[in-house]
Amino acid sequence: MPNLSLSDQQVIELVKQLPPESKRLVLLELAKSSENERESRINYAEAQLRNLCAERGLNWDNMSEDERESFIDDLVHEDRQCAQ
Repeated sequence: MPNLSLSDQQVIELVKQLPPESKRLVLLELAKSSENERESRINYAEAQLRNLCAERGLNWDNMSEDERESFIDDLVHEDRQCAQ
């Protein structure tokens, strides 16, 4: 199958011309692709969090949800002093 070079706007205009059921199929395919990418990003982020925990002597997998939230909050705010 030959490759076509289309701009984003051209693709949008082509999709707009499709019948409703075909538009639905396009959206479902895009959503499926997005879900796969989302899962990949989540896995990458969890691996990074596990590494950061290990560097600090913590175990991400043994932490409660509250401990994880607190850890992430500390990471987000570690570059500034927090009032206590």
